[in-house]
Amino acid sequence: MRIFVPKETAPGEKRASVVPETAKKLAALGAEVAVETRIGASIYRSDTEYKNTGASVVDDRMAGLREADVVLRLRKPPIEEVAPLREGSVHISFLDAFNERDLIEQFAAAKVSAISMEMIPRTSIAQKMDALSSQRSLAGYLAVILAAEELDRIFPMMITPAGTIQPARVFVIGVGVAGLQAIATAKRLGARVEAFDTRPAVEEQVRSLGARFVKVELGETGQTEQGYAKALTEEQLAAQRDVMAKHCSLSDVVVTTAQVFGQKAPLLVTTKMVEQMRPGSVVFDLAVEAGGNVECAALDKVVEVNGVRVFGYANMPSRAPTPASEMYSNNLGNFVEHLWNKERNSMVIDAADELLRGCLITHGGEVVNETIKAHYHL
Repeated sequence: MRIFVPKETAPGEKRASVVPETAKKLAALGAEVAVETRIGASIYRSDTEYKNTGASVVDDRMAGLREADVVLRLRKPPIEEVAPLREGSVHISFLDAFNERDLIEQFAAAKVSAISMEMIPRTSIAQKMDALSSQRSLAGYLAVILAAEELDRIFPMMITPAGTIQPARVFVIGVGVAGLQAIATAKRLGARVEAFDTRPAVEEQVRSLGARFVKVELGETGQTEQGYAKALTEEQLAAQRDVMAKHCSLSDVVVTTAQVFGQKAPLLVTTKMVEQMRPGSVVFDLAVEAGGNVECAALDKVVEVNGVRVFGYANMPSRAPTPASEMYSNNLGNFVEHLWNKERNSMVIDAADELLRGCLITHGGEVVNETIKAHYHL
């Protein structure tokens, strides 16, 4: 079975989908691995390192795609690179399936089995394949590190002969993987940290990291099977904003991470709330690519409101491309290993597989994922 790994070509993307260590692991399974030349250049991994794992390095990207039984990527492919794929081949990457109907239908038309990495179920068996969580954890860390650099004051308390400097106050909204990492990082830097989430069950996790959990009486809330918070009603959102407005106004840094699986991110921080913050404060919206939690945030821009800077950086994990690549590559390698059949010496797609039921989007010329079919009314 031939596995081809093309170089990521999206503007600003510095991550590599497969590092040499994973290429070696795939080769050990029995796969014939080919990677596109300079695939690891942005993370300082040479073509020679890939060759030393037993992988071949090819210059012809389109030939690699046409000849592959399995294509491994990080980002969704350009739609024009789907038709050349072999009928019956497998394509694994992030796909943004809820917003890419044309791409999904093209995969089905090409009779390619398309697997979406962001839809891998959040179950115990799939933890080591959960690429969405691995990348979001880096985003949470980086948001706080960048906030510490941009803030006009330091994070920790300092007691000096010249006086006592109070710690910076950090407010994290949304306590998923990114939020937990943001909390932990801010605490390590010495900040005073508060956090809010609609799921009461995460209070213990917040407290275990040394942060204060902000409670808001919202009535019935919960989380989806994927571990995301369920969407709130307009009344619940209004009550939530009233409480958060106070905590935002007292904070030097606000980090928002709240997303609802398969839907636009909820608006949590209004422009009026930002205007009430102290000039010199900073806000990082980690949901900006999904529509944004902060009303005045703009994709890949820094917006200033009354002296408060709102950061809407896209693709945060790519700002730490080496660990991001290693983590994603490990996720991919573990996923391929899970699907590998030793007797056939190949990867087998079984649509009835519990793990695949959640993330297999197209197979046998059809859209087979029930969630995506319902989303597009197919």
